[in-house]
Amino acid sequence: MAEFPSKVSTRTSSPAQGVGASVSALRPDLGFVRSALGVLALLQLVLGLLVWALIADTPYHLYPAYGWVMFVAVFLWLVTIVFFIIYLFQLHMKLYMVPWPLVLMIFFVTATVLYITAFITCAAAVDLTSLKGSRPYNQRAAASFFACLVMIAYGVSAFFSFQAWRGVGSNAATSQMAGGYS
Repeated sequence: MAEFPSKVSTRTSSPAQGVGASVSALRPDLGFVRSALGVLALLQLVLGLLVWALIADTPYHLYPAYGWVMFVAVFLWLVTIVFFIIYLFQLHMKLYMVPWPLVLMIFFVTATVLYITAFITCAAAVDLTSLKGSRPYNQRAAASFFACLVMIAYGVSAFFSFQAWRGVGSNAATSQMAGGYS
């Protein structure tokens, strides 16, 4: 019994080491950017930016229909940026208690439905609010086209996130190791 304390080795660490480790672990995951979810998120960000930038450059405040389109485009663009950052920096792995496949599926389905309404609203209001061939007409028509494209991108993301949620093509171990994106 007298030999017991000499055989025990202890190490101490300072809190500064723990802080440095968590900050250095916050590196971008370039594999996510190359994945289907990452490419679709970048496409949604670029197309969504085009939608609201084209509408914002016209006197949209005079027509309530374009207020709805602006709300949908800007709101979903900002939420997509948040999800992109969460996945880019692998914060979803640190927030493991959140059911990310389900959250993403609900978001993408909701975004698709909202963009369907925004696309229809924007396309239906083009002729009513502008003279054909004028700059606002062309911008609103282009915004309608890009709203259709971003709606399709959100729909494809909804399909992929539904498959991830159901676990199609993977098991729980590979889903966790792959970071939840394909």
